[in-house]
Amino acid sequence: MYVSIWEYRAKPGRSADFEESYGDGGQWVELFQRGKGYLGTELLHASSDPDHYLTIDRWVSVTHYESFLSNWKKEYEDLDTQCEDLTEQESLLGNWESISRKTR
Repeated sequence: MYVSIWEYRAKPGRSADFEESYGDGGQWVELFQRGKGYLGTELLHASSDPDHYLTIDRWVSVTHYESFLSNWKKEYEDLDTQCEDLTEQESLLGNWESISRKTR
């Protein structure tokens, strides 16, 4: 499994809109579902900060993720631009690959 983890700070007063776009059934999930090998997205909310979030996007493999980015680049960029007004800060924390299957 391949995982991409992002950190966000929603603009004050925009948390509900952020959650709608980035959560289950949101625009990002709808776009990712067009790609083969997409396993799901988890949206996490900091319990001590109403505007602080993490997303964890899961893919079968790095190959599936890169294929998605290649095939849906314009749509990805358009949605990213559309969602810019929801956040003050956005940072890629990293991309991770599961080793559990490799070690069995």
